[in-house]
Amino acid sequence: MDREIMKGSIDILLLNLLNESDMYGYEMVKVLKEKSEQLYNMGEGTLYPALKRMEKKGWLTSYWFETNHGRRKYYRITDDGKAELAKKLEEWNNVHNLITKTSGDLS
Repeated sequence: MDREIMKGSIDILLLNLLNESDMYGYEMVKVLKEKSEQLYNMGEGTLYPALKRMEKKGWLTSYWFETNHGRRKYYRITDDGKAELAKKLEEWNNVHNLITKTSGDLS
C-alpha cells in the first residue's frame, strides 16, 4: 500500500479499531494486518507515536490490565475521539466521492 496514503489514514484506522473495542498496541497491529489481508503492516515506530499523540489530544485514554501473558497497556476511545472519528470519516468520504467522480472509466 502507498505509504503516503496510509500516513493520512492512521488516525481513522486506529480510532475505528478502538471504536469497536479496547485494544493493546500489538493487538491493533495484528487486527489491521488481518483486516487488510496482509497488505498493511503498521510498525511500532508509527503506532506508538500516533497513540501517544491521540491520547494527548484527548481522543484516547489508556490503562494497564493484567492478563495471562503479563501486564498490557490498553487503549480506549473517548467521547472526543468518537466525535473526531465521525468528523474524519465524513472528510474521508468526501475525498473518496471526489476521487470516484473524477476517475471516469478508471474504476
